[in-house]
Amino acid sequence: MAKKGKIIIERELCKGCYLCVRACPKGVIARSGAANAGGVFPVEVAGAGCIACGMCYEVCPDCCITVYEKAAA
Repeated sequence: MAKKGKIIIERELCKGCYLCVRACPKGVIARSGAANAGGVFPVEVAGAGCIACGMCYEVCPDCCITVYEKAAA
């Protein structure tokens, strides 16, 4: 059974480097259409399908992503 995950993104900490967008194997993260307080277009969760691989967390230079593994139902 495949793992399922949940991603939490701190919008105000994101500087818009989009490394996590490129790192996500499932395409779950995308550029937001709304700017944060710093005028940056941060990333956002753009769909379901997270497998809790943690690649987005690993590449984020600002530590603004947290990945949780959901418990099996």
